[in-house]
Amino acid sequence: MNRRNFLQTTTTATSALMLSSLKTFATPQSISNMNNNFQLKILATNWGFNGTIDEYCAKVKKEGYDGIEIWWQTEKKDQDEVFAALKKYNLEVGFLTAGHESDFKQHFQTFTNMIDAAANNTVQKPLYINCHSGRDYFTFEQGKAFIEHTTALHKSTGIKICHETHRSRLMYAAPVARHYLENVPELRFTLDISHWCNVHETLLEDQKETVDLVLSRVDHVHARIGHQEGPQVNDPRAPEWDDAVKAHFAWWDKIVEMKKQQGDMLTVLTEFGPPNYLPTIPYTQQPLADQWAINVYMMQTLRKRYA
Repeated sequence: MNRRNFLQTTTTATSALMLSSLKTFATPQSISNMNNNFQLKILATNWGFNGTIDEYCAKVKKEGYDGIEIWWQTEKKDQDEVFAALKKYNLEVGFLTAGHESDFKQHFQTFTNMIDAAANNTVQKPLYINCHSGRDYFTFEQGKAFIEHTTALHKSTGIKICHETHRSRLMYAAPVARHYLENVPELRFTLDISHWCNVHETLLEDQKETVDLVLSRVDHVHARIGHQEGPQVNDPRAPEWDDAVKAHFAWWDKIVEMKKQQGDMLTVLTEFGPPNYLPTIPYTQQPLADQWAINVYMMQTLRKRYA
């Protein structure tokens, strides 16, 4: 077989595998006691996108996303650009907020300034606010202050505010998140369970009770697929990641079933990241897959499965 025929054969086989994978996870879910008020909103990340905010939003709209998730901009001119693009392309938005300082008081002040501004802006109300809350070395009482602040802010604005299950942040591990939840029942989550697969070096088979408890308090999902040794598989369409893909969809299925029964909205961000989250070839640092294409694949699969 010459090189050209080999490449054609390989491409055909790869495409067939991807199509088979899409069909497997695009089967609509039959949910008992479904409430017709259920809504699914799928958003795109700008993580790894190198163009302007207008170019980004134009591409997001073209692909069929409902909106974007983006960091709250602290400069007025940057805010104006974001809101102008959202209006131009008729997109919805979820904001990211965080603090970064190692000192608790400084960190908490940065966080509250950012989230208060995002929640109280008068231009466009976000679907939700996702919190990169605190640091993993903050005490429980320090961490509790973040949740108490966001709970009060949710009550005053009506905006869903969720704390992300993210490495290095307050909810960096499953038992830690459970401890917070058992002591602060108002806590709501952004589930990025890929982080916990990495932290615990499992697909969490041994922590089912804890995971199920957290799933019942999820309002927002970051749809990235992790594995036992990393927060992101190189390509979820590849058959070698079948176990990890099935595990993540099983968790998401449970969340969707609860939201459908409650008649609640679920927001999902397709969040496969760029290098070095996306593995690369040594020396050249060329990515092993196309980040944007993977996220679009995830969006299409999620919409077909859960619509």
